[in-house]
Amino acid sequence: MNSGTTWRQRRQAARTQRALDRALARSSSPAMRDELLTMANSAWSSRV
Repeated sequence: MNSGTTWRQRRQAARTQRALDRALARSSSPAMRDELLTMANSAWSSRV
């Protein structure tokens, strides 16, 4: 893997984290927060 690919992956991960943070901030219900975190965790674990 070259450094360009690594940098792109890091940038995408940061963008995904910001999007998740915004979604969590907008969601008022604890159940929705749990669902968002579950989806995020499954997305992260499938990449590793």
